[in-house]
Amino acid sequence: MEIKSNEEKIERVLLAGVHTGCRDVLADTTEESMAELCELARTAGAEVVCEVVQNKTDIEAATYMGEGKLEEIKLAIAELSVDAVIFDDELSPVQLRNIADFLEVKVIDRTILILDIFAMRAKSGEGKLQVELAQLKYRLPRLRGFGVQMSRTGGGIGTRGPGETKLESDRRHINRRISALEAEIKELAKHRELLRSRRKKDGTITACLVGYTNAGKSSLLNCLTDADVLAENKLFATLDTTSRGLVLSDNRKILLVDTVGFIRKLPHHLVQAFKSTLEETVVADFLIHVVDVSAPQYENNIKVVNSVLEELHAAGKPTIIVYNKIDLLPDGSSFVGGAENETAISIKNNVGIDGLLDLIGEVAPGKKKEICVLIPYTEGSLVSELHKNQKILSEEYTAEGTKMLLLADSVTYAELRQYITE
Repeated sequence: MEIKSNEEKIERVLLAGVHTGCRDVLADTTEESMAELCELARTAGAEVVCEVVQNKTDIEAATYMGEGKLEEIKLAIAELSVDAVIFDDELSPVQLRNIADFLEVKVIDRTILILDIFAMRAKSGEGKLQVELAQLKYRLPRLRGFGVQMSRTGGGIGTRGPGETKLESDRRHINRRISALEAEIKELAKHRELLRSRRKKDGTITACLVGYTNAGKSSLLNCLTDADVLAENKLFATLDTTSRGLVLSDNRKILLVDTVGFIRKLPHHLVQAFKSTLEETVVADFLIHVVDVSAPQYENNIKVVNSVLEELHAAGKPTIIVYNKIDLLPDGSSFVGGAENETAISIKNNVGIDGLLDLIGEVAPGKKKEICVLIPYTEGSLVSELHKNQKILSEEYTAEGTKMLLLADSVTYAELRQYITE
C-alpha cells in the first residue's frame, strides 16, 4: 500500500531581474534588491536554486528582458528542475502572459510574491480583507496571463490567501467582490476613525512605530510595553496593527501603534488596500522610525520608508530615529546617528532603552515641568485628583495645607496657578 505525504512540496524557484542603471536605485534591480527577493522567496517557502540578472538600459515592453535571456532561463529551468520563475519587478499583463507562454512554468512577479506572504501573515479579519482586495485588484487585469499554471488547483506560491478562488472566471463576479470588500473596509475605516476621535477627545498622545520590514518594530513595542506581539527574524512577521499603552516617567500616557513594515517596490495595490491602517501614521502626534542599522543598505531602507510616508502624506511629522541592532555591529556601542532626535539601541541586549524613553519624553507633546503647590485642606478632592492623574514627586502636610512637588503640563499648570508657591 502506497503512503502519501500531506507535506507541501517545496518549490524550486529561479530569480530574475533587469538592472537598468537608472538614477532611482530603489526602483532598479540591484544586488540588494535581489538579495531581498531571495529572502522574500524563502519566506514564502521556496528554495532558490538560481539567480539571473540582465544588464539592459530599457525594459522590454513585451517580454521584460528579451527572448535571448528568456531562452537562457528556459534552459536553466530544464537543467535545475525549476518549478517557478520569480521576477524582481511587477510584470504587466502582456509581459506575464508572454513569459508564461514562453517558459511554460509558473511565473511570479515581486508584487504577487509580497501579496502571497501577506496572505500567509494576515490574522485579523480586517487584515484578510485588505489582502484579498489587493490580490483581486492586482489579478483582475492579468486573468489571461496567469493561465493554467496559476490556477487554484496548482497550489504553491502565489495562490494562497482568500483572493485566489475562481480568478479565471467571470470578471463581473470579481468586480462585485472588489466593491463588496471596499465597502467592508470603508465601514471598518469609519470605526477606526471613531476610535481616533475618541482618543483625540481624551487627549491621548499617539506615537506610530514605522520602519522597514524586520527592523524590530514589534520587538520594540514588546520591550517598551511588555506586550506579547509576535516578533520573529522574518520579513512581515506581523501585519495587523497593534496598540499598547506606555506611561512615561512624568506620568504622561502614550499610545504606541505598531504598523506593517515597509519594503522597496511596495505594491501600490497594497498601499491602497492598507491605507485605512496606515493612516495611523498621518494622525499620530509623532513617529518612531526603527532602523536595522546592521543591514548593509540601511540608508536606502530609510529612504524607502520616507518615500512611503510621503505617499501617505505623513512626512514632516516630529520623528525619532531609532537605530536598532547595534549589537550586530563591530563596535556598536560607539554608533551615533549624528542628528537631533536620534538614538542607538539594542533591543536584544537591552541597551539604550532608558535613553530612548527620555527622548520620547522630550519629543512627545505635553512635556511636564516641576512645580510646587500648596493645596488647602478644604480642597481634598483636588489632592486626590492630582494623585490619580499626575506624577507626585514629594508630599508634605503643613499647617496651611498639603504641600506637593509634582510634574505638570501646561493645562495643569494653568489650573494650579493660584496654588503655586515656588
